Amino acid sequence: MKLVRKDIEKDNAGQVTLVPEEPEDMWHTYNLVQVGDSLRASTIRKVQTESSTGSVGSNRVRTTLTLCVEAIDFDSQACQLRVKGTNIQENEYVKMGAYHTIELEPNRQFTLAKKQWDSVVLERIEQACDPAWSADVAAVVMQEGLAHICLVTPSMTLTRAKVEVNIPRKRKGNCSQHDRALERFYEQVVQAIQRHIHFDVVKCILVASPGFVREQFCDYMFQQAVKNDNKVLLENRSKFLQVHASSGHKYSLKEALCDPTVASRLSDTKAAGEVKALDDFYKMLQHEPDRAFYGLKQVEKANEAMAIDTLLISDELFRHQDVATRSRYVRLVDSVKENAGTVRIFSSLHVSGEQLSQLTGVAAILRFPVPELSDQEDDSSSEED
Repeated sequence: MKLVRKDIEKDNAGQVTLVPEEPEDMWHTYNLVQVGDSLRASTIRKVQTESSTGSVGSNRVRTTLTLCVEAIDFDSQACQLRVKGTNIQENEYVKMGAYHTIELEPNRQFTLAKKQWDSVVLERIEQACDPAWSADVAAVVMQEGLAHICLVTPSMTLTRAKVEVNIPRKRKGNCSQHDRALERFYEQVVQAIQRHIHFDVVKCILVASPGFVREQFCDYMFQQAVKNDNKVLLENRSKFLQVHASSGHKYSLKEALCDPTVASRLSDTKAAGEVKALDDFYKMLQHEPDRAFYGLKQVEKANEAMAIDTLLISDELFRHQDVATRSRYVRLVDSVKENAGTVRIFSSLHVSGEQLSQLTGVAAILRFPVPELSDQEDDSSSEED
């Protein structure tokens, strides 16, 4: 993401002009645009024209519109963002108050104006414009007959390809059908890796599976690479890291990211940091439940006691339609930072973010036990009974 201009007043009202450069920038933009904002961007509009003879025709013209945002639609797989709203600035083709949908495009700038730019949104702009935040991890999560090829960026886990091949069972004295199907499956996975993984950007490719599937696949892949003189695979051999996962489904990626060897290799990536923070929370919940809280009310009470060491919060909560509710989450984040706590904003498109959403989307690891809050919760539940 490229920041072209930033004009924000002391009262936090103002506008920024940005240019999305990569598909992931659309995800960042989706988290920036909110209902009630005004968005100015180039778009295509179908307009009717009448000739001197009275015949009516229609043309598609490119024009620049300013909309008051009413609805936002994001396609996570295609990384496309559509913003619907009413026109609020005079235009030769579009009447004031007329509805239009702008599809934001890569490498076309847009200007976003808000009455109130909060700290969470401003921090996301900083992150999006920092070139160090890029997709540096890829993963192949597989089992016999099923594989998912994923890109793990700082903001989301993208499934780039799914490979499914029916593998017949081994029969006594005849394994040829099984072996042929397995070879066909491995070949399709290799092709998907070459098609979807950019080796010049990715610093590590995880190959995760149950049993010996990962070893057998990697042996096949590099044998074929030597046979076919595939220099791209051979030159990047050191980037492949084999780890355990319980299945070939996407959710097993969390297990792979939790592996200590992976964590040390990816210690500087946001995705690994999120997974470790969530893992620490679950361990604390199991061993010291008085130091692990989740749910907004409980976490807010812990924050009032200045007890929060690490706040885990889903970015989904900052997209809440109700301004007051959204502001409540922003105040919580600001307060934890003021009290020298660490804030980890989880992407709802990451496997770790999906898990956090099941815990209400907000959780905290505390510096010290706060048993009275747990007692209050128990008391209130017994009163309800």
